[in-house]
Amino acid sequence: MAFADLSRRERQILEILYLRGRASAAEVQAAMPDPPSYSAVRAMLRVLEEKGHVKHQTERLKYVYVPVVARDRAKRSAMKHLLETFFHGEPEQAVATLLDVSSRRLKPEELDRMSEFIEKARKEGK
Repeated sequence: MAFADLSRRERQILEILYLRGRASAAEVQAAMPDPPSYSAVRAMLRVLEEKGHVKHQTERLKYVYVPVVARDRAKRSAMKHLLETFFHGEPEQAVATLLDVSSRRLKPEELDRMSEFIEKARKEGK
């Protein structure tokens, strides 16, 4: 399942499903910024199901959609795509960019946790 092949709207729908855990087409539409028509949301959900990203369950005469891929696996796949697309597969450049754009918003304890992740990666890499 390639998350890179998803349209902007399909990614929005998946994000809503990951945040909620499950949602009907009407609930997805209500949560979308500048939402398309209800029938367009249903069509996108059907496409996402055909692509293997979501599945539906029938509840009280309506379909409720849930993501197929675990959120952690989806995050790793999205991060891999981001690294390859914008940073030539080099995590160092991605971290430098992240720190550049968010350094003023990072709290000292968040920076400490990042340092711990780096130290853990050092130890595991040996």
